Amino acid sequence: MRILMLDLDTLRPDHMSCYGYPRATTPNIDRVCADGVRFDRYYCSDAPCLPSRAALVSGMFGIRNGAVGHGGTAADRRLTGRDRGFSDIVDHNNFHNIFRRAGMHTVSVSSFPERHSSWWFNAGFHECYNVGKCGLESGEEVLPIALDWLERCGERDNWFLHVHFWDPHTPYRAPESFGNPFAEEPIPSWITPEVFEQHRRLSCPHGLNELSMYSDTEDPRFPRAPGKITEYSELRRVFDGYDCGIRYVDGLVGQLFDWLREHGLYEDTAILVTADHGENMGELGIYEEHGTADEPTCHIPMILKWPGGVKGVSENGFHYSLDLLPTVAELLGVQACDNWDGQSYAETLRTGRECGRDSLVLSQMAHVCQRSARFGEWLYMRTYHDGFHLFPREMLFHLSADPHEQHDVKEQYPAICAQGAKIILDWHDDQMLRSDSQVDPLWTVWQEGGPYHTVGWLDAYLKRLESTGRHEAAEQLRARDYAH
Repeated sequence: MRILMLDLDTLRPDHMSCYGYPRATTPNIDRVCADGVRFDRYYCSDAPCLPSRAALVSGMFGIRNGAVGHGGTAADRRLTGRDRGFSDIVDHNNFHNIFRRAGMHTVSVSSFPERHSSWWFNAGFHECYNVGKCGLESGEEVLPIALDWLERCGERDNWFLHVHFWDPHTPYRAPESFGNPFAEEPIPSWITPEVFEQHRRLSCPHGLNELSMYSDTEDPRFPRAPGKITEYSELRRVFDGYDCGIRYVDGLVGQLFDWLREHGLYEDTAILVTADHGENMGELGIYEEHGTADEPTCHIPMILKWPGGVKGVSENGFHYSLDLLPTVAELLGVQACDNWDGQSYAETLRTGRECGRDSLVLSQMAHVCQRSARFGEWLYMRTYHDGFHLFPREMLFHLSADPHEQHDVKEQYPAICAQGAKIILDWHDDQMLRSDSQVDPLWTVWQEGGPYHTVGWLDAYLKRLESTGRHEAAEQLRARDYAH
């Protein structure tokens, strides 16, 4: 058994041509998609980067594993405590160790553990390769390492190779020599000049006036990532920069697929294509960031080609990324762990039968403190710390009619809001009853000063707002008590 996992950072499925995007961003991945299952409603339980991978690897929601942020106490996985044995049972049962327990040789090409000081990610790997640029490397620095390993070892049997590319992650870094294959193609039609003007009037981190979070500075090393957008005609810089990152990484992973085909291994190799989180590209007025618990940030691709499995199937059930762990365990004949929160969907890969969940709870604690319920056609969002975005406590979006979250309809549908709130409350109670800690890490983040990407920034941001004539927004932020 050979398994290739492609971990494509910050990839939202509705910007992939195999998910229906009109731009041809993923021609190589599209071919793999046709040979496997495309999961249409697949989500990270905890966003963004660090919390998402902590949930995937541990098989536990962030509320239980403790790693929900990008700094402070809640950026570290909780210690097992007095029940820890000579080795930690959490690592023994983690995602990567499933493959070792199945008798496979495990390899990772990723700088994620160093970028986030999350060395638990390496548990279970026999070999780890790190380019050493903490996520600022471009894909042409990653691909040769993966190809070299395949040349040396790929024709052996029983391996799992994890390859992590950062190219769709801001700052969008496709090399200048790659050009822009989308220069003559329109940007998504939902952002009209009228919507653009609405967004331009907003004052929020990663809004059009401060794409660099709290400023409009641009890094000359990354010309595809603008610092601000003032004219509608310039907006394509944002979309083209992101889509070029996707198309560029698709070309790189295509070379891995080509290697498998050239060596006669493609048909018998399992291929997983997924991401840690997506990217807001105008939703909620936010661009070039993944800082909310909403659809574009938490909705991720999952394309899974499994030897002997069904082909050309699109599955519409709700799934978490942490469901992958029990799924792979079942497919490989490895005993499941009672401590996992995931639910296997191995039957979907075998027969195409849908076996998703009724609803999901999505969390974000790095840029904001939010929990959301995703159920039916609805997204109910509850905000505890707004990350200086001036979000209301509750928001409700009817995603089938409003996929880009332009219309908050909570006033029209109070019963749907109550349903969403109950989903979150019931999930919270169930998780806290299962948890080894009496503390919800959401409150740890709050008590340590708020989400990591807000700590220490309020005064500077208020000064910027006032210096650029946005006194009303500054006063609204002052009226919110971020200290309590």
